[in-house]
Amino acid sequence: MITPAVRTRVANLDAAELPAYIHDLAGLREHAATVRAALPARVELYYAAKANPAPQILAALAAHVSGYEVSSGGELAHVLAHLPTVPVAFGGPGKTVDELIAALRAGVGRFHVESRHELHQLIALAARFPERDVDVLLRVNLPLGPHLLHGAALTMGGDSGPFGMDPFEVESCLRLLAGPDAGRVRIRGIHAHLASGLDADTQLAVAERILGWTRDVAVRHRIALPDVNIGGGMAVDYANWAARFDWTRFGAGLGRLLTDRPDLTVRIEPGRALTAYCGWYATEVLDLKHSHGRTFAVLRGGTHHLRTPAAKGHDQPCAIVPTTSPWPYPWPRPEIHDTEVTLTGQLCTPKDVFARRRPVSRLRVGDRVVFALAGAYAWNISHHDFLMHPHPSFHYL
Repeated sequence: MITPAVRTRVANLDAAELPAYIHDLAGLREHAATVRAALPARVELYYAAKANPAPQILAALAAHVSGYEVSSGGELAHVLAHLPTVPVAFGGPGKTVDELIAALRAGVGRFHVESRHELHQLIALAARFPERDVDVLLRVNLPLGPHLLHGAALTMGGDSGPFGMDPFEVESCLRLLAGPDAGRVRIRGIHAHLASGLDADTQLAVAERILGWTRDVAVRHRIALPDVNIGGGMAVDYANWAARFDWTRFGAGLGRLLTDRPDLTVRIEPGRALTAYCGWYATEVLDLKHSHGRTFAVLRGGTHHLRTPAAKGHDQPCAIVPTTSPWPYPWPRPEIHDTEVTLTGQLCTPKDVFARRRPVSRLRVGDRVVFALAGAYAWNISHHDFLMHPHPSFHYL
């Protein structure tokens, strides 16, 4: 759960540097290279920057991904400020006029269009940039039936929701793009990110449905749809740190789906499944308390730094790094032995919980606790300034 390099860094951090985020960039590059090697050549690997947009993370992935997916004008500006030449796809609902203009000005390679209204806006704005073609993927909310997405951590499609378009609206947009009013806005394909937290076999079943529907639509409209983005959502199991998404099985399955489609390019855009494993949140025990038969450890920081367990309602996996510092006070150091402890933060809310009833053989005030799987949807989704505690320090190995 904690690598030797991370353990050493945690043990050597000064108390003033806690809490701290520690990212293993070498491990991230190795993982990304393994993912890339498992995928067929005609599968493009885009990184969903929303998962962790730290510049060091973006740069570490650059040699292993085909491009970056952004979901706001802010993310677009951020990615291009640090990696100005990388391919970028612009997705997300509710794009503003200013964001669309910024994306057009930046030369974004693909727009994931969420509605007919958005397509009309893009066509009108693209007329201001007559020197270039604008390629779009239409995002479809494809109905998949009640069972295929059962067990998904989050669903963005397959049922009613704010993401993408119903199939009939996609076909209406195809007719608009085939007409003279489309200008230099061109249809390139279909986008269908429908769920997150799926295993390899479920991902492949969803991909097969998306590819089959896209082929039927292309035949019906007598057009080419050479690009299909099947999204991300590869499962990360917070209850079992050692369990990993089966990229080898997934890549082999995509290869089979592409066998009779020589002109098709498939794109995936994972975020969490690329970076979650490279990040840790390290802190220390400030207090140990017994309350009505339960034991609580109050840690420096809280879920305003690492919101993931509060947002997803799980127990964040963790490890203890015992302190070697002498106890500086005349009273005994508080400690517990062979019991269960609930790990909480410093916030004035009972929801500030990292993990519940975690068994420990020994835990003392001053010991360090390191939470794994903190490399995605962690600091960047947290309410940093609640109670005005100091921000954590950041370290990149």
